[in-house]
Amino acid sequence: MVFKTGQHFSSQNSTRVAEDKSTVFTLSAILIAITLLAVSACSKKDEAANAGGAMPAMPVSIVTLQATTVPISAEAVAQTEGAKEVEIRPRVGGILLKKLFEEGAPIKAGQTMFLIDPVPFQIALSNAKAQLAQQKARLEQTQREAQRLQVLVATQSISQREADNATSDNALARAGLAQYEAAVREAELNLSYTNVTSPISGIAGRFELSEGALVNANTSLLTKVSQITPIWVRFSLSDNELAQLGGPLTQANVKSVGLILPNGEEYTKKGQLNFAASSIDPQLGTQQLRAEFKNEDKRLLPGQFVRVRVITGHKDGVFVVPQTAVIANDQGKFVYVVNDKNEAVLTPIVPGNWVGRDWVILSGLNAGDKVIVDNIIKIRPGASVAPHPAGEPPVPPAEAAKNPAADSKK
Repeated sequence: MVFKTGQHFSSQNSTRVAEDKSTVFTLSAILIAITLLAVSACSKKDEAANAGGAMPAMPVSIVTLQATTVPISAEAVAQTEGAKEVEIRPRVGGILLKKLFEEGAPIKAGQTMFLIDPVPFQIALSNAKAQLAQQKARLEQTQREAQRLQVLVATQSISQREADNATSDNALARAGLAQYEAAVREAELNLSYTNVTSPISGIAGRFELSEGALVNANTSLLTKVSQITPIWVRFSLSDNELAQLGGPLTQANVKSVGLILPNGEEYTKKGQLNFAASSIDPQLGTQQLRAEFKNEDKRLLPGQFVRVRVITGHKDGVFVVPQTAVIANDQGKFVYVVNDKNEAVLTPIVPGNWVGRDWVILSGLNAGDKVIVDNIIKIRPGASVAPHPAGEPPVPPAEAAKNPAADSKK
């Protein structure tokens, strides 16, 4: 019984082994089939790629050139300055008692800004008035004496010499009176100078000296006042820039003057040229210029660095392209132009000045040329491109493949 039982188990194990081998064979066959299908699919994709081309066309934005009118202009770095800038200095020396304004505050012409200790000048004025009173009394005395002696001369009671001396003393007293009157006026003027006033209206600068400091007449700088309405802008243009504008500038040939603020924003108000040098600076080779702006909103402050744009006229029949479309290297400047085969062609150009964000093209391009304005760094000469007008979405590849002539018409 034991032998039969073992024999029964042995037959069952054999059956199970056979079933396991069959299962392994089936799984292997399935894996091989999946691998073959994947390889076949990859081969078909490669064949499709080889049949359709190596790389898809690069989508690019283009602008189609048309002749336009642009201003004849030039830009230059400029700096603002007050139309009037005055240094406030005391006319008399003494102790600075008070500051009667705030730094950066508006100041009116004639407004008192500082007070210098007036007591010494008040004493000097009182002394001058006292001396004047004494001289007036002396004058009256000499005048009475001269009149009395003239009567005695008529009766020959005294000599003519004594009468003449009395007349001379009276004349000297009268001259002394004029001298003391001038001394009083000087003392009054010095006393008035203890109130330091501003001669112009404008914006006050910072304090140079603190209260209690000793100031010297005509030398100590107290502060500055700048008139910023209107405000002036100083700049210069080189010989080449003047040649592009038609020659040296004058107030007669400048049509308008614009201002570009440090943040790139254009100032809303236009200015006018109020000074143009009559000669070229031999050291710098430039013409010194100055423009005036109303600056009613007080947005411009003295000392700012800005850009000024001078316009002398307009030019018709020129082309402009965005600045981003221009490529510059050691051989010159170039743009990519799309030809009839939708290929990028590197084209040399001769640019002029900037007009806003565009570059004026003097030569190298023609009307109807399609200039690429984006993806410049990704393009190579002769590369296939899929152009679409700037500002519009690119054409989907499937649609472009169905209608390849659509892009060329655009």
